[in-house]
Amino acid sequence: MPQWGGKLLPPSKRPKLASATGPRRAMLPPAGAKCQPPLSSSVIENQRRSLPIFQAQGALLGQLRSLHCAVLIGETGSGKTTQIPQYLYEGGIGRQGVVAVTQPRRVAAISLATRVSDEKKTELGKLVGYTVRFEDLTSDETKIKFLTNGMLLREAIGDPLMHKYSVVILDEAHERTIHTDVLFGVVKAAQKKRKELGKLPLKVIIMSAMMDVDLFSQYFNGAPVLYLEGRQHPIQIFYTKQPQSDYLQAALVTVFQIHQEAPSSQDILVFLTGQEEIEAMTKTCCDIAKHLPDGCSQMVAMPLYASLPYSQQLRVFQAAPKGYRKVILSTNIAETSITIAGIKYVVDTGMVKAKKYNPESSLEVLALQRVSKSQAWQHSGRAGREDSDLCYRLYTEDKFEKFDKMTVPEIQRCNLASVMLHLLALRIPNVLAFDFMSKPSPEALQAAIEQLALLGAVERKDDQLILTALGRKMAAFPLEPKFSKTILMAPKFHCTEEILTIVSLLSVDSVLYKPPSRRDEVQAIRKKFISSEGDHVTLLNICRAFKNISGNREWCKENLVNSRNLMLVSDIRAQLRDICIKLSIPLESSRSDTGNIRRCLAYSLFMNMAELQPDGTYATTDTQQPVAIHPSSVLFHCKPACVTYNELLHTNKCYMRDLCVVDADWLYNAAPEYFRCKLQAAKN
Repeated sequence: MPQWGGKLLPPSKRPKLASATGPRRAMLPPAGAKCQPPLSSSVIENQRRSLPIFQAQGALLGQLRSLHCAVLIGETGSGKTTQIPQYLYEGGIGRQGVVAVTQPRRVAAISLATRVSDEKKTELGKLVGYTVRFEDLTSDETKIKFLTNGMLLREAIGDPLMHKYSVVILDEAHERTIHTDVLFGVVKAAQKKRKELGKLPLKVIIMSAMMDVDLFSQYFNGAPVLYLEGRQHPIQIFYTKQPQSDYLQAALVTVFQIHQEAPSSQDILVFLTGQEEIEAMTKTCCDIAKHLPDGCSQMVAMPLYASLPYSQQLRVFQAAPKGYRKVILSTNIAETSITIAGIKYVVDTGMVKAKKYNPESSLEVLALQRVSKSQAWQHSGRAGREDSDLCYRLYTEDKFEKFDKMTVPEIQRCNLASVMLHLLALRIPNVLAFDFMSKPSPEALQAAIEQLALLGAVERKDDQLILTALGRKMAAFPLEPKFSKTILMAPKFHCTEEILTIVSLLSVDSVLYKPPSRRDEVQAIRKKFISSEGDHVTLLNICRAFKNISGNREWCKENLVNSRNLMLVSDIRAQLRDICIKLSIPLESSRSDTGNIRRCLAYSLFMNMAELQPDGTYATTDTQQPVAIHPSSVLFHCKPACVTYNELLHTNKCYMRDLCVVDADWLYNAAPEYFRCKLQAAKN
């Protein structure tokens, strides 16, 4: 059981990782805002008028009207995201085009668009709309558009100058996702080019709660820094007195310690690392809550993660029934942009799942790691919005002091193949010299180009790197290059329909549910779907069965299948199919011939290949990295001679996830030169 030591952290003493000093800093009156479920128009209007930012509207517009580019620091809860786009529109700034507001995550983009459309008393999709991957709710009337960074980047492929936009607001800039960093460079270039061509100026506003002000200001040519204070209350920070060996158990104990002592009207937000972890703890919380002593308030546990359907995500914004406490179990999706009313306690496990890519070994590993200090402060910032609140950190204060100050930008720790493909599709003259805010290593850039070359997406012509015809088609899909290649190879094996289903399944979090209380039953329940050919074919079998029973929820419950994710798969598949039709890709079905499906996967996943060794272990073919089959795979108790995998997950060892049984000959035929070089290197 965790033991706690704490300290009171008033707003004025909370760390500000951004420092804006000197003449570049322009002080504005304080502000505050929050994103809540739909309310009556009079209540919404009163909320807007009661916000401190309402008093700052004139000063803020006066600053922004005269600037082509500005960096706006708004403390957590300042209301910058919901109010500033409206102020710009109402003030006539940027009315010649659309005001774009980018978000790192689809949940925030949808939630914020919904809130702002309510505030503007308009139907969502008209004046205010949103665009996220595989979903577009905008029209010709849309003037304020919330969208993910990735979607604006995709739009720029067709229109590098972003003609339809008069203002681009890059929100949550401190998160530094891979799409955010690329978008910085693309927007900066579009702004410069439009000025050179004498076209309508593009106003750029970079917004964040925490950031390195000097870095952002310098990158955007010395852009002035504006500062908005938030409306926050003191937060009591508690650290554990001893390190916790099991952060999940510590989180569970902490939740029920709070639950048995605090009034039921005070809700709890817990930060966890992923869907499977969240679903398991949701079930555990519900089970324990049923057996609490009489007199203890009731509990309703709610999951929150990116692939959860929006209707389910909205539940976290709604008040719990009288006498019940909300316990929200969330990934870092709740870190920024959205405010959940009623949160009194934050429980921070201090852990996050992050991808790290090693270009030398060609291994991209999804691993659990400690959050940075900036992330920890973002987590605690979810409290203190409405009253003096508490944050429980499931690590010691000494440990916290050793955390990295800032999260390493994703652009410096990821496989850059998708980035290079997008930049080439944007016709960037020299992608290796692209103006990144934080430049990736030359090795990472070169490795990405080599991967694209192996996939047949790029070639050198007159000493210039250009997309091939295949590469241009690959860029049309909002997918990783290897999965775009899988779809484009499918007609060769007459299995496009099946490949579309498989790729759609791999584009969402797991459609399989494994409740801890029924672990022993899972294998028996799923036996009818399991294929000895691997996880891809097994998932295909489940999806086909789901379609045959027309998505019956009772069937899903009986078979431990996540119906919400399967419905999302259906939507994604429909949009990928539309892209295929536009590209004139034949839509054939292999029906019961799964061999062709596996051959197709081999032709695009040949770089992710592992072979069985004489001692019964596995090693990757290219780097001889020792790997193991993940326990969640249907092949966990099998020993196929050769497999491909989607990704590597590193915990206590390096695990392969999402496996497909293949013949080594198929892989060698897919990329003979690649394997010839690997074999030669191994001999040397």
